[in-house]
Amino acid sequence: SAAKRARSSTSGMKFVVVCGGTASGIGKGITASSIAVLLKGCGWKVSMIKIDPYLNVDAGTMSPFEHGETFVLDDGGETDLDLGNYERFLNISLSADNNITTGKIYQHVITRERAGEYLGKTVQVVPHITNAIGDWIERVAARPVKSGTNPEDEGNEADVCVIELGGTVGDIESAPFIEALRQLQYKIGQDNMMVVQVCLVPLIEGEQKTKPTQHSVKELRSAGFVPDVVCCRCASELEEDNKRKIGMFAQLTSDRIISVHNVSEIYKVPLLLKNQNVAEIISNKLQMYLPKGMPNISDWEALCKRLDNLEEKVVIALVGKYNAGTDAYLSVTKALQHAAVAVNRKIEITWVQAEDLEDGADPEKNKEAMRQITDAHGMLIPGGFGDRGIEGKIRACQFAREKKKPFLGICLGMQVAVIEAARNLLKWGDATSEEFTKGSKHNVVIFMPEGSKTVMGGTMRLGTRRTVLQTEECITAKLYQGAFVDERHRHRYEVNPKLVKELEGTGLKFVGMDETGERMEIVEMDAKAHPYFVAAQFHPEFKSRVMCPAPLFLGLLRAASGQNPAEEVSLPQTPRKGGMRKSVS
Repeated sequence: SAAKRARSSTSGMKFVVVCGGTASGIGKGITASSIAVLLKGCGWKVSMIKIDPYLNVDAGTMSPFEHGETFVLDDGGETDLDLGNYERFLNISLSADNNITTGKIYQHVITRERAGEYLGKTVQVVPHITNAIGDWIERVAARPVKSGTNPEDEGNEADVCVIELGGTVGDIESAPFIEALRQLQYKIGQDNMMVVQVCLVPLIEGEQKTKPTQHSVKELRSAGFVPDVVCCRCASELEEDNKRKIGMFAQLTSDRIISVHNVSEIYKVPLLLKNQNVAEIISNKLQMYLPKGMPNISDWEALCKRLDNLEEKVVIALVGKYNAGTDAYLSVTKALQHAAVAVNRKIEITWVQAEDLEDGADPEKNKEAMRQITDAHGMLIPGGFGDRGIEGKIRACQFAREKKKPFLGICLGMQVAVIEAARNLLKWGDATSEEFTKGSKHNVVIFMPEGSKTVMGGTMRLGTRRTVLQTEECITAKLYQGAFVDERHRHRYEVNPKLVKELEGTGLKFVGMDETGERMEIVEMDAKAHPYFVAAQFHPEFKSRVMCPAPLFLGLLRAASGQNPAEEVSLPQTPRKGGMRKSVS
């Protein structure tokens, strides 16, 4: 039902659990998101939960090389990147509690034990940890789900909660979660929970091998959790004989063995599942009424058709320091794609290693990096931490400014843009950030006074914060079509407010500040001096949506495509829009 209703428990709630097999990183998150898209297309309200069995409390202190990006939510939650997929696919806004980790559960239980809430009892994995997991799931599933593009939406209670269990089946760390989910299924009844297992079917010498999937199903069943559907990840469409073979071992009819083979765009996965009647299978299992003609995912079908018809290419040079794996900048690459589609271009990202632009870099690598930023239509410098590659990023900023290359800086990208201007326009040769050099005369970027230098986890400036635009003539105001901007942050350092007046003498204009007027949020160059030079302290990529691009990314792609970046066009209402123009001072 679409009607808002109060729910004190998950009575009547349906659950779809998506878990893995013997291999990780094969697309459970995209499969779970795509299933949720189908359910939403049936007219049902959908919530999502990600379970990560690692001991970290959250993803905030993890290396982007090892774990990919840390995705930041409105409430400041630092979470697994799959929550970004959930928000982008479903156009919803989630909370930190939608990401459950072993660290959070154990912290919760130990805190209760220290408070004496288990007085006299021996605290054990079963039942105390498993009960805490089940209670957490039911509590979060019962919360209203808020729209990702309507900031005034108070939310609706979900009809279905899709839960993705990270990791692989058989892991020691996953065992308490599987047991908790098994107990939850017993508590709410078989008709209220469906289990989808995502397994790998590798291609070896041209032959699809089903044995890994058979073992995965066997391992899950041995834990007392029985899959209702098996989604087989494979390079090409799963052969019918292999469907029957897997079905026999899983004790499922072949129509419940779903081929999730490689497609050109991840946005085609919902179509793949729809064509194999996954929505009908779920509605039958969960005894949910499926209206005639549902699921309706015509907007996704139109998007995929549009993607297939894109021909003209736009090249963006991404000057980063975590380029070994693109997952480190996943939201940035998705935001670039969303904006490229909006300007009818096929995005091509050139990955430029920042260190290759520095003095002392290998001559051949330096030559290639310079060619890459020269040939690109636009440049983006994303966020990051530490001094590695900083001089290369500063040089890239200088190139973009002097050569009038469309430029977008995000978080650290804004900070290095300011440092570059201070060095080359104000002639402050020692201009730097306190993050890199202590005691410089010209620390144009400083540590935020409220931050902690001893506790690392959860101590940055996090979550959605308001930025007040200082003039209606700036590019940002025209892109956001409003007087203020509500975007997500993740940083410890900021532009030194004591040096702003001198910095603005270079031609940079700090057009966005926080509500106190003390914290610099957005810097631009005048449109007459540069076609598009914008940098923001916040992370606009976290609120970019498949059908609704982030405004600053849209401006970059317009400028890189030879279009007017500040042109006002009709776009869906987004959480990035602010108030009316008349309120701009």
